[in-house]
Amino acid sequence: MESSQEITTQGSTVEDWTKALAESSGSPGGGAGTGVMLAVAASLASMVAGYTEASGQELAELHVRARSLRETALKLADEDATASKAFGAAFRLEPGPDREQAIHRASVDAAKASAVLGDHAIDAIEDLGWLAAHGNPALIADVVVGFGALRAAIAGARTNVSFDLGSLRSAGATLDEIKEKHPGLWATVGRLSDALDRIDELVAAVDDKAAPTDGH
Repeated sequence: MESSQEITTQGSTVEDWTKALAESSGSPGGGAGTGVMLAVAASLASMVAGYTEASGQELAELHVRARSLRETALKLADEDATASKAFGAAFRLEPGPDREQAIHRASVDAAKASAVLGDHAIDAIEDLGWLAAHGNPALIADVVVGFGALRAAIAGARTNVSFDLGSLRSAGATLDEIKEKHPGLWATVGRLSDALDRIDELVAAVDDKAAPTDGH
């Protein structure tokens, strides 16, 4: 197998990528895993769209978005892995001003990478919602599995943005200062939390169809 430093989601087998993820290197790590979960969600949306018949352009456009998102998600996973390397390297520096500056830069970059991934995941929610309501009913279980993967991606992005922002405290900042200096990233955490609630709402609406034996 390639060394974990050379592993990419776009160019590795699932076997090699997950083996690298299992190593104690941090790259790939949870952020890259978040990107892979988003790619899984997009792939399932694309599959269900391909099995669905509907008039008009809405389904065709959804299908195009899902295919594009799969590729984008894997690219973002690799970008997150790169940010993760810089993040870890910053914390390994000797205490002092250079370390604080490196932590600040790496923390903000890592938070931005996770925020971008989270924004793409939010954009995919209503497409899966459309498939839940109008997609081929024989594949409703696949839609719900897609929602599960999408939820994992959004939960991961939310946690990573929040954690990375919180890491700025290691560079001497308070939470109030972080909120003031990075309002966009701070607000992203709230939007991702709201997105989790939206997914739960959509899944609950079709749970009796996707899991008819539950509770019986």
